[in-house]
Amino acid sequence: MKFLKINFLLFALISLSTSDAQTKDPKAKQLLSEVNEKINSYDNIEISFKYVLENESENIRQETKGKVTLEGDKYVLDILGIQRIFDGKTLYTISSEDEEVTISNENSEEENTISPSQLFSFFESGYNYTLDIIQNKMGRKIQYIKLTPIDSETEIKYALLGIDIKTKHIYNLIEIGENNTKTTISIIEFNTNTPLPQSFFKFDASKYSDYYINNLD
Repeated sequence: MKFLKINFLLFALISLSTSDAQTKDPKAKQLLSEVNEKINSYDNIEISFKYVLENESENIRQETKGKVTLEGDKYVLDILGIQRIFDGKTLYTISSEDEEVTISNENSEEENTISPSQLFSFFESGYNYTLDIIQNKMGRKIQYIKLTPIDSETEIKYALLGIDIKTKHIYNLIEIGENNTKTTISIIEFNTNTPLPQSFFKFDASKYSDYYINNLD
């Protein structure tokens, strides 16, 4: 499974450029602005999420859960037995199974992915967007916004960003690929302004003295 990548989305780096020809639905733009305003009002955010990859024609379904804590550009991400710590400058990828730590710049990530720190702002450039359907999910009214990449070379057909109309929080993100692969990130739990120790986003090398250190930069 790709490491929390949706080849467009989570989680991880937008490399698509903006364009004067972008189509911005005013109502969709207003809702996205409200989401950003709400998110930016928090000191930090803790999210538990579910990641699902499906391809019916290939009879593939992969599902896993993870957790990410965000504070500005910094984040700690746990998924698939791997922890990633980004302190704002350097990314540390820790694999307990392999007893290995990989150190790199976050911008050394593969293109067309979204980092956790961009989960709530990735849609600000590189996409046309319009309002889509409204669905009721367990008593919550979810407004979907359809995002279509401007870059015609991308492997993504479109994505649907679900937003809770009441809380202005992101509910889920569904991506449809050119190969009909569907990837979904659904937020299970959303906590804000949690007291965190100052060392929370710092890599403690003393804990991994027996690990192989792979420094890519």
